[in-house]
Amino acid sequence: MSKVSEDARKKYLETIKDYKKTIEDTENREKLILQVLEKDATGAEYKKLRLAEENLNLLSYYVLMNNLSMSLLGVKNEAYLNEARKLCYKVIIYMEQVVTGTIDGPWSDYEEKVALISSFDYNDRWRLIGKMGLALQLVLSGYGDNTKWKWSFVELEGRFATVVKNLINLKTIFQDLDPNAEGYEIKTAHLTLARRLLDQAANRYREKYELSTLRFDDFRLAIKYLGALRYLALSTNRAQEADNIKKKMEIWQQKLDTDLKRKDIADKQ
Repeated sequence: MSKVSEDARKKYLETIKDYKKTIEDTENREKLILQVLEKDATGAEYKKLRLAEENLNLLSYYVLMNNLSMSLLGVKNEAYLNEARKLCYKVIIYMEQVVTGTIDGPWSDYEEKVALISSFDYNDRWRLIGKMGLALQLVLSGYGDNTKWKWSFVELEGRFATVVKNLINLKTIFQDLDPNAEGYEIKTAHLTLARRLLDQAANRYREKYELSTLRFDDFRLAIKYLGALRYLALSTNRAQEADNIKKKMEIWQQKLDTDLKRKDIADKQ
């Protein structure tokens, strides 16, 4: 690797100076909002939605500064990518605090949470999950295919799938899916995305189990994500789809049970 010239380094630092100032200002604003929430939790859900979005903006600056490092200096800035990755977790945690991180539990487990953000409409929800999805893609792309963080992104993707699903109001789902309903296209796209992400999370956790960790908890999570997908199918009257998912869950559970027995036998020998 060629040595970075001092002129190139100065140009880079000058270019990102304003971005770093914006990051600092946003972090200070976040601290103030959290201090207010400690004293008064009124409207906490909306404040956390705002914080989630502001942290996505922060994340975009870290991704941008890494991209500029690549283009101006010819080197990847792992420090900025790591900050962006940490912000992925932070954003998802804020979202989980709003709509819970319930994977395959019934609607009643988080119905009251979703009701608290009723004025956060379908356009706002779609915009937020779009930014979250793009952020995950950009950070993963920034690291590249051979990153040591490859399997940790399975958790991020799974938790993202969960909050996307939990942002759907299952109480109004049938009205929302009426072609004559306001926002029908966006609400349908939201549901379709949730289904795709849950299926992806299930497959990725099984892949993680078989190719990396061999941890039974990973396989159990894979089955839980299938359970979430099945619940969503049942909630939208997709009986045949729900039945097919149930059969898949049974096959995966049989595989898990077999692996558990094999491990138990090996441990006793």
